[in-house]
Amino acid sequence: MIKHTTPDHARLDRVVAEARRLSAARETGYRERALKLYPWICGRCAREFAGARLSELTVHHKDHNHDNNPTDGSNWELLCLYCHDNEHARVLDEAARGRAVGTKALATHNPFADLQAMLGKK
Repeated sequence: MIKHTTPDHARLDRVVAEARRLSAARETGYRERALKLYPWICGRCAREFAGARLSELTVHHKDHNHDNNPTDGSNWELLCLYCHDNEHARVLDEAARGRAVGTKALATHNPFADLQAMLGKK
């Protein structure tokens, strides 16, 4: 025998209100703000993300400081899981080589060294 019960509307209203409150709290997080600011494309490999795959897109802090979250998003870039892992591995590799994080190797090739002469030939 199946017992029919009437739904507890007050309880359902509380559940819906709590879900909305939690959703609003999540939207104030930096990931949700970054997803609103930037297109859902990896900044390195240019793969596009949507739907269920959106969870594979992460927010990378350019200065590696997770507490530095300016409202304009200037310290963030969206990276896929693979590129994000690669970025952090690269930083660890540079540290192992004795370079400070954020310093770049000096380029030895200058592709525009003879640009003025090349333009003058036309």
